[in-house]
Amino acid sequence: MFLPLTKKEMAERGWPQADFICVTGDSYVDHPSFGIAIISRLLEDMGFRAAILAQPLCDQDFTALGAPRLGFFVTGGNIDSMVSHYTAAKKKRSDDAYTAGNKAGKRPDRALLVYARAIRRLYPQAQILIGGLEASFRRFAHYDYWDDCVRPSILDESGADLLVYGMGERQTRAIAARLDQGEKLAGMTDIPGTCFMGETPLIPKNAVSCASFAKVAENRESFAKAYAIQAGEQDPVTGKAVVQKHGERYLIQNPPAQPLARAELDNVFELPFERMYHPSYEALGGVKAIEEVEFSIMHNRGCFGGCNFCSIAFHQGRFVTSRSRESVVREAADMTKSPRFKGYIHDVGGATANFREPACEKQREKGLCKNRRCLAPAPCPNLRADHSDYLRILRDLRALPGVKKVFVRSGLRFDYMELDRDKTFLNELVRHHVSGQLKVAPEHCSPRVLDLMGKPHIGVFERFMKDFYGATRKAGKKQYLVPYLMSSHPGATLTDAVALALFLKKHRIRPEQVQDFYPTPGTASTAMFYTGLDPFTMKPVYVAKTAEEKAMQRALLQYFMPKNRPLAAKALLRAGRGDLIGRGPECLIPPEPGAATPQRGGRSGAPNTKGKSGTAHRRKEGRR
Repeated sequence: MFLPLTKKEMAERGWPQADFICVTGDSYVDHPSFGIAIISRLLEDMGFRAAILAQPLCDQDFTALGAPRLGFFVTGGNIDSMVSHYTAAKKKRSDDAYTAGNKAGKRPDRALLVYARAIRRLYPQAQILIGGLEASFRRFAHYDYWDDCVRPSILDESGADLLVYGMGERQTRAIAARLDQGEKLAGMTDIPGTCFMGETPLIPKNAVSCASFAKVAENRESFAKAYAIQAGEQDPVTGKAVVQKHGERYLIQNPPAQPLARAELDNVFELPFERMYHPSYEALGGVKAIEEVEFSIMHNRGCFGGCNFCSIAFHQGRFVTSRSRESVVREAADMTKSPRFKGYIHDVGGATANFREPACEKQREKGLCKNRRCLAPAPCPNLRADHSDYLRILRDLRALPGVKKVFVRSGLRFDYMELDRDKTFLNELVRHHVSGQLKVAPEHCSPRVLDLMGKPHIGVFERFMKDFYGATRKAGKKQYLVPYLMSSHPGATLTDAVALALFLKKHRIRPEQVQDFYPTPGTASTAMFYTGLDPFTMKPVYVAKTAEEKAMQRALLQYFMPKNRPLAAKALLRAGRGDLIGRGPECLIPPEPGAATPQRGGRSGAPNTKGKSGTAHRRKEGRR
């Protein structure tokens, strides 16, 4: 049974009042891939009456369920509302997969901020807790790409009483129980995984201080240093409280909550989810976001990969925890009983599909290393690469009656696969779990750019390509790698884009989609974009910020598309690589009809010679 979405549904349960009202910027989907579904089902499991207020737009919506007995739990939705509304080029989106009918406009910009302020205005004495991605990523003073300025902590801006960051099950249990005992949120200053606004006496003794909101808003170097401090205290074992002054008060982040143990994570995923959108949305065409997750399984949380452009480390954390094989198999067996199930499990993954355990044993007791990554630029010698447990899960799933095929589609780390000397997993992946194409994320080929991304160098991907296609031939299949690529990441220049285009041509890769770097709150790459500094080294970083240069970098990665030829030609000339405009085997794009072929450096002139010396010269430049 779905949780109540309307006053009528509350009355049908005999509820005169809800204990908690869970407010969300998404349509109501009762599935464990939706944060608000987990929190509301957890409250229900504790014996509380939890109702859902989905996508309120006006005062009448906010008051439709009445006032809760204990408090409002508020989230902007499964993704940041500004990312939901705007592309990386800041163009308005017309669709919204998390809204019934797939149409944008059912949530406001900065939804979490709008919701919390509306509740405070309508219910001045209410207890307001904010959480989810929009709260997590904006918990400190942060750069806002859409306003192109630094904004204060969303807790300070919203007027809420407390902020939960990260995965919120532990915090929710503690907060709900204490509210039920008569405590107020403003007095709950000791809960790990939360932030509160307080005066000087409330600052923990061993807290780490970073530059104030006023300072980071005016000084980019201070912003970069503050980000490095914040990022360095996100480990559940070693992390300390972090303090940032906002006016006369302080934003105080308590240390991170401990990740759920395996049995606890099993219990979360076995709460009585309907695993579908609320039936009231059926007439609108349903909620599109369910399509990818209804018959997919999440088996883990956390990612020790630590890519700088990824926000997982700032939300789920770098410590990997996972569900038991038995829990995953039970979920799959339940799927087969659904009348909608056609025999295909679409994905068995999570933040990173092929991580089941922490990177090394010492992380359990000593935490993750502050000043190094597990996988990049080179793997840590202590890292254990082992796919055996994940492989057993996949074998158990494909052996279930009613299951025709089990796919793996989310976030496989190819560099981790390369470290596993036992190639059984790769061979079985190719034979049983790939549907023609396998998506992986090399992102770029420039060593300097990859270092700034926190990704392994391109040679690792080239080795994986060789192993993948070797396994594919051995299996007698025709399968292909589809690489995720990113243009305009901090550090990437037009010269780097040319190098990537040459790499793609060399390997006969023609990407259908290219992602422009999107500066979202809470990532190291966004700190680089705003400050022009690497926050961990404080060295200058080149940043492509003009729309023209971003478009040129993107066009070079899809140089083969006729519509991109004018921009690609302009980019090549600006990069001094006019020699790549022509009809020779090393050229990227053809010349305009009747035009002379430019020489190296972009000058127009006679066509390039076909002699061996010229060819060798151009190949050498292409590798540079």
